[in-house]
Amino acid sequence: MAGRSNSSLRVPVSKLRRACDASVFKFKTTAEVAPLEGTVGQARAVEAMDFGLSIEAAGFNLFVSGPPGTGRSTELRMQVERIAAGRPAPRDWCYVFNFKDPARPRALSLPPDRGHQLSDDIDELVETVRAEVPKAFESDEYAQRRDQVNREVQAQREQMFGALQKEADARQMAVNATPMGITTVPVVEDKPLTKEQYDQLSEEAKRDVQARTAELDSIIAQFVPQLRRLDRDVAQLLAELDRHVMVAITEPLIDDLKRDYASQRDVTDFLDRVREDMVSNLDAFRSPEEQPQTPIPGLAANLRESVLNRYTVNVIVTHDGEASAPVVFEDSPSYYRMFGRIDYRTSFGSMTTDHTMIKPGALHRANGGFIVVEALDIFTQPLVWETLKRALRTQQLMLENLGEQLSIVPTATLAPEPIPLNVKVAIIGNNRIFTILQSADEDFRKLFKAKADFTIDVARDAQNVQAYARFISKQVSDLGMRPFDRAAVARIVEYSARLAADQEKLSLRMMDIVDVLVEADYWACDEGKKVVAAKYVEVALEKKIYRSNLMEERIQEFITNGTIKVDVKGEVAGQVNGLSVYDLGDYAFGRPSRITARVSLGRGQVINLEREIQKSGPSHSKGFLILIGYINGKFAHRQPPSFAASITFEQVYDEVDGDSASSTELYALLSAITDVPLKQGIAVTGSVNQLGEVQAIGGVNEKVEGFYAVCKAKGITGEQGVIIPKDNIHNLMLRHEVVEAIRKGEFHVWGVSTIEQGLELLTGMPAGKARKDGSYAEGTLFRRVTDTLESMTRRAVEVNRAAQRELMAPIPVLPAAAAKGTKPRDNGARPRRRREDA
Repeated sequence: MAGRSNSSLRVPVSKLRRACDASVFKFKTTAEVAPLEGTVGQARAVEAMDFGLSIEAAGFNLFVSGPPGTGRSTELRMQVERIAAGRPAPRDWCYVFNFKDPARPRALSLPPDRGHQLSDDIDELVETVRAEVPKAFESDEYAQRRDQVNREVQAQREQMFGALQKEADARQMAVNATPMGITTVPVVEDKPLTKEQYDQLSEEAKRDVQARTAELDSIIAQFVPQLRRLDRDVAQLLAELDRHVMVAITEPLIDDLKRDYASQRDVTDFLDRVREDMVSNLDAFRSPEEQPQTPIPGLAANLRESVLNRYTVNVIVTHDGEASAPVVFEDSPSYYRMFGRIDYRTSFGSMTTDHTMIKPGALHRANGGFIVVEALDIFTQPLVWETLKRALRTQQLMLENLGEQLSIVPTATLAPEPIPLNVKVAIIGNNRIFTILQSADEDFRKLFKAKADFTIDVARDAQNVQAYARFISKQVSDLGMRPFDRAAVARIVEYSARLAADQEKLSLRMMDIVDVLVEADYWACDEGKKVVAAKYVEVALEKKIYRSNLMEERIQEFITNGTIKVDVKGEVAGQVNGLSVYDLGDYAFGRPSRITARVSLGRGQVINLEREIQKSGPSHSKGFLILIGYINGKFAHRQPPSFAASITFEQVYDEVDGDSASSTELYALLSAITDVPLKQGIAVTGSVNQLGEVQAIGGVNEKVEGFYAVCKAKGITGEQGVIIPKDNIHNLMLRHEVVEAIRKGEFHVWGVSTIEQGLELLTGMPAGKARKDGSYAEGTLFRRVTDTLESMTRRAVEVNRAAQRELMAPIPVLPAAAAKGTKPRDNGARPRRRREDA
């Protein structure tokens, strides 16, 4: 019966690998196939992506989820560019000087393609004014009007000095105008009185001179304010003349510009401010010779340039020649690249800035359109995520340097007006990041309400197989490769199913598929072929493995020479070969490990040695506890188990995780309890539940191939093979070499659904089925388990009784000779009190 069961559990060769018949393709090479636009099998994600990008309601930004290499970035680029093409280009944005509040530059919005036009118009205006002003101030008309003002003022000045001189003559005094003011001198015979002559005067004459001088000083005191008022009036007249000249130059020029920008109220208001400021700062437009002298070389020029800088229009974002909404893919979303910055320049040892030093960020360029960023990139940059959320929440793009947010001491700097933000943000990440954000960040749920989830595989049906051919055609065209024949395409389809680890699926890890295409094209080119045949796909796959499987070969070498002990022949009790998968990132391989179990009398404690040394992952620990639950539920109905056991992975020093070894550990434990040997030529994988059902696991192909490689190296016997869960049969896509060995009967794969089936394969004994009273028939493995456990229970009872009798035995009385010299004590036959720690 065991033999018939063995045969029925063997996986047929037809189910070990699902080949792709090249005849399903009606072309000879992919040159005849229309390239695929888009991705294969991502209809759900594409629909969700279209919704998230198309909806314009607030908060419906898009999170694109899925593993790398599934085409999520490529598809997102296609979709966002398609949708952006149907939307108009947004308005241009500029920053200009704020004449009312210089620390707060104004933001101007203009229709598309008008930002640079305004900047050029203002630059032309400034140059025109700079050219015209010196000419106007050097003209004869201006000189005549200025001379006329000066003559009129000079006549008034002379008239005032004439009246003052009359007052002085009447008092025999003379007046002189000096840079220090107006001085008075006594006059004698029409000559100024010298100091020597004054000293020779009598006291009465001196008093007379002093009185006349005081009278004249009083008159001069009234004259000086009038003279100063005259100077102010002349200055005002000359300034008014200059202002009139400046207005005559600037007004027609600016009026022409205002007519061009009549529909842009903010621009016309800015032009009015420019005109007023130009008139107020006309000295900046004079020739350098007329600039005031300064002790610091170059300072006048710097001041002049500082004034002229006010009129510069800093175009932040423009859409010259663009007819659609912008699309920005930001590959390095640092704070400044995302939100812009305010630069500084060194001037006379200090740092200065102005509105022309404002630089835009990716959000400025994407405003009115779309921006795409990677999740990990924005979360690893300081303050980027928080600032992005604030911008989306307030729908305003504020521009401030990173240091201003982190500095403890506030500093004087620019605070540009915020720009209204209307942008669709698409973040590319994975499901783990999405789950964390959903649970930990309330703002994320409000701002990213659309999700496009890319899957890693798709059904292997006729439609998707043909789509795969079109995808290959697209890659051949885009990358300039040689066309692939249909046999090569069929081999790629098989490789895709291998990547998906499912005969009924095709992998959508397109990055890995493209890598194989490129390498196959390389090997075909190396041999001078014009078409890539199936053999070059095989070469590419073999070379890919060869470059990555150094560790696998080393481990196989250690197993072959006996350094790592793995038996593939004979039978041993309490020992079985388990299978695990080592994932190196770019390559995964299976490795057999010896799992052993030892049993002794005890109280039902089963020790997981990996867990004891903290080398057991949570999944493995759970699987171990499940097998204990199976043992207790199966064999401990009448009495508690009276055994202790330890189970371990021999010569495994890394962390052990996953529950795929729980059935293997259970086989080893049952074998150790019953002392029934297990076949070492059979390796086992599969998790088990508490009902004894064997459940599916991952990495089944690598595990089968790993054990086959060990058996091949140590000698094929024809009795070797691997027990896998029956539910994993559809995951088999074994290499051709392994399939051929199984076809020849040199190797085997069995699929089991219960622990009983696995035990029968490993021991050659029927496991047994419980009767109504819970017992098992003679000759079954489970009968031996129950008999062994009952025997151990009886032995444990006997041991406990013997120990109790020893504890209750009377203390013997010492002979008198032995007690000589000791203090007598009561040694009556009393029961000893049990120590609490016994």
